[in-house]
Amino acid sequence: MNRDAVVRAAADGGGGSPVFVLVLCFFLVMGVIQVVRPQLLWRANARLQRGWVRSPEATEPTSKGYAMNRVVGVVFLGFVMWMLVQQF
Repeated sequence: MNRDAVVRAAADGGGGSPVFVLVLCFFLVMGVIQVVRPQLLWRANARLQRGWVRSPEATEPTSKGYAMNRVVGVVFLGFVMWMLVQQF
């Protein structure tokens, strides 16, 4: 594929795929949950640890760990919002 064809295909854009926008909206909801209530995500994932970890309750993050989850969630939300804006 030559360079001109790639540039033309990238410039056409033509709006986002509805499935991709739906996936981004799902990620947006997950990011909001990560910022507002990271404990919910930990509880959901703690169930997956059974059989792999002796005491899943002992792996709960500290308050600093939850704060870091919130910071990562804000960065994640910014990235998802940027991707959504790029689709339109």
